[in-house]
Amino acid sequence: MASQTTPSSYGEGSIRVLKGLEPVKQRPGMYTRTDNPLHIIQEVLDNAADEALAGHGKKIAVVLHTDGSVSVEDDGRGIPFGLHPEEKAPVIELVFTRLHAGGKFDKGQGGAYSFSGGLHGVGVSVTNALAKRMEVSSHREGQVARLVFAGGDVVEKLSLRKQASADRKQGTTVRVWPDARYFESAALPMAELVHLLRSKAVLMPGVSVTLTTEKNGETQQWLYKAGLRDYLLQNLAADPVIPLFEGEGFADASNESFAEGEGATWAVAFTEEGQPLRESYVNLIPTTAGGTHDSGLRDGLFQAVKSFIELHALLPKGVKLLPEDVFARASYVLSAKVLDPQFQGQIKERLNSRDAVRLVSGFVRPALELWLNQHVEHGKKLAELAIRAAQTRQRASQKVEKRKGSGVAVLPGKLTDCESRDLNHNEIFLVEGDSAGGSAKMGRDKECQAVLPLRGKVLNTWEVERDRLFANTEIHDISVAIGVDPHGPNDTPDLSGLRYGKVCILSDADVDGSHIQVLLLTLFFRHFPKLIEAGHVYVARPPLFRVDVPARGKKPATKQYALDEGELQAILDKSGKDGVPADKCQISRFKGLGEMSAEQLWETTLNPDTRRLLPVQLGGLDFAATEALMTQLMGKGEAAARRELMELHGDAIEIDV
Repeated sequence: MASQTTPSSYGEGSIRVLKGLEPVKQRPGMYTRTDNPLHIIQEVLDNAADEALAGHGKKIAVVLHTDGSVSVEDDGRGIPFGLHPEEKAPVIELVFTRLHAGGKFDKGQGGAYSFSGGLHGVGVSVTNALAKRMEVSSHREGQVARLVFAGGDVVEKLSLRKQASADRKQGTTVRVWPDARYFESAALPMAELVHLLRSKAVLMPGVSVTLTTEKNGETQQWLYKAGLRDYLLQNLAADPVIPLFEGEGFADASNESFAEGEGATWAVAFTEEGQPLRESYVNLIPTTAGGTHDSGLRDGLFQAVKSFIELHALLPKGVKLLPEDVFARASYVLSAKVLDPQFQGQIKERLNSRDAVRLVSGFVRPALELWLNQHVEHGKKLAELAIRAAQTRQRASQKVEKRKGSGVAVLPGKLTDCESRDLNHNEIFLVEGDSAGGSAKMGRDKECQAVLPLRGKVLNTWEVERDRLFANTEIHDISVAIGVDPHGPNDTPDLSGLRYGKVCILSDADVDGSHIQVLLLTLFFRHFPKLIEAGHVYVARPPLFRVDVPARGKKPATKQYALDEGELQAILDKSGKDGVPADKCQISRFKGLGEMSAEQLWETTLNPDTRRLLPVQLGGLDFAATEALMTQLMGKGEAAARRELMELHGDAIEIDV
């Protein structure tokens, strides 16, 4: 039978080759940020900044036009517009229509850009692909070249004219109309744009950056002479503890490890409070996720401070200094120059170049060591800050280690623990259900009261072998939380891990609550008898009724709680004597703890001053007699004995239906 070709068949013809800028249009998120058009505008801005970085421009002007377009103008060298020797097409056209074309790949001697913002080379062609229209003009060599694109394709071919005397001598202007189809929002985030432009001015002292909004005619200008120092001080949340540490270092021709011109400029401040400000850049590109240049700054700071502390013997015994201790309170602005920057992803948020750690650290460390030894008092202040951070960190880790030893490393996730570690002071409440657990968590005293919610009825453990106990999650959680392993009446268990002086069973005041109470008492009597013997197990008695007694004469209105029917009647009798008849009192019955508010639960059941907490004891019977009675009540094969017990004492039972 001849094989049939189906529409889903896979063959040579199935392979599609995307040409030109098609890949960008099909998967824009692989090449740029798609939440808004800022990043495609940044690609144009970076080209203008690269001209200034190379020393060929002093002005960058950005205009937000009323029609939604954005133009970026620089006074650089202008993009060449002659024919490319190999491609036989105007260079200016190649720059905007080919993904991997640009002057930044030419890194050789006399290359157009020794330092530039990218290695990928997709840059401004991505802007073109995601724009409805793009107009480019280049002033160069006495001529003005103009080219217009739509959706990445040339719609007006290259035209040349002679520069008029009124024209500026050189530079590039790019005007972009972003295509809203490719972005979640067509609006530019103004705060981000302003931050980006201001940071370009900060990183290029002497270069003027302007932003004009046509809609309101406003123009903002940034021109920094002092650069990083002013910027950091203006934006710090708190005053520095020590004077600002700033510096720069760049490789010269004799450097064997790095190319001439590679290096960094930095400004670092240490504050005792407030959120640290941290900004880093590579060849003027903001690296919002940091990277290897940040790591170099961190390493340089740490090594210099560590060596100063060792030189002056400032480190207390037993304290180990880590980089995070020095870096924790550091705010900084770092601008690195790297010859071939390798970024993580196309939007260049993080620098991955491995050598950048050595590059930045190699310049920062000696500069800071020299500074610290020239300013010893400031050095000691900085050392004190780092040592204090190390001591705080070590104290916190010691707490964790100590708690690990007592079994707390694997504390159940449902446990809401207390802050105190004082056994005589601490209490844990085993609470039935998540809703009651929620009220208990909110109403408790966080200092000394912990809450462990239990899901449903606890297993009847009277006949469960000890080594099978932990198969039940609830029982496992109870054992881990209290810090004592299951044991028998003749064992000598290790109670040193006990985490709470009082283990309190807290269940509803109804029949179901009583059942849960009995199951938990069975668990403790059978598998944790030494806790009962040592007086650590308690039963909390929440009320069943609330009585609102109205005001009478000078007597204010009161709310009272009754444990059971007997107490309820006593409250009603007393209010009757006080002149408030029972039918005027409002009686509400709690269906369960979950119905109580956190305040009510605290007032009635958790507050040591007002609650009723009964210690669990063996009573008049000895251990053997109690065990025999428990077997009769809880044993699986004891149905006949239980029936006999009920027939004998059935008339004495109060039934809650």
